[in-house]
Amino acid sequence: MEVEWYGQSAFRLAASQATVVIDPFDDLSGLRSRGVQFDYPAIEGVSADLLLVTHEHVDHNGVEVVAGDPVILRSTAGRHGSPIGDVIGVASEHDEVAGTERGPNTIFAFELGGLRVCHFGDFGQGGLREEQGEAIGRVDLLFLPVGGGPTLGAEQAAAIVDRIAPRWVVPMHYRTPRIGFLEPADAFLEGQAHVERLDGPVFDTAALPVEDRPVAVVPAAP
Repeated sequence: MEVEWYGQSAFRLAASQATVVIDPFDDLSGLRSRGVQFDYPAIEGVSADLLLVTHEHVDHNGVEVVAGDPVILRSTAGRHGSPIGDVIGVASEHDEVAGTERGPNTIFAFELGGLRVCHFGDFGQGGLREEQGEAIGRVDLLFLPVGGGPTLGAEQAAAIVDRIAPRWVVPMHYRTPRIGFLEPADAFLEGQAHVERLDGPVFDTAALPVEDRPVAVVPAAP
């Protein structure tokens, strides 16, 4: 399966049977007028069979940038039929006060290219509840926020990696030279036994190492 990171929490996952795009964004350079740096390039020329939106914030819900005629699942928990089979949406919160500050967030889990994939969106709870972990189940490839602020920090993210024990974890939603907020991924990565830093934003899961503990895979910022 080919994976491309567009920055923040936006990814394209392409396998032989389908292409899935998660949490896309449009041109957000206008945020600079509000004192917010967001310099990831606008997503262009991308089509999908399935489009997932974990929550309705502007850096995650730019569905208009994705071409084709994708099935769209946005911010909805439950078991959903889709072009790739069942997609599990697990209800969660964007904050530690039951969603009363930043609203709901949906964790998505699904099978693609022979792998079990899980994307945590902007998960901001203090920790993963037992019933949420059970609903997610086994995971091969985990996309997890690590930049603190409105989402998980390093210690909380590490606890979820320990709980889920994926084959690979891709940190997301953290500070890079492209954005001027959140914390860097360094503290999270320092606590991981195996770290694979990549030269670009695109990788193939077939080329990733498999170790005795989860491997943190770090694409280069686009």
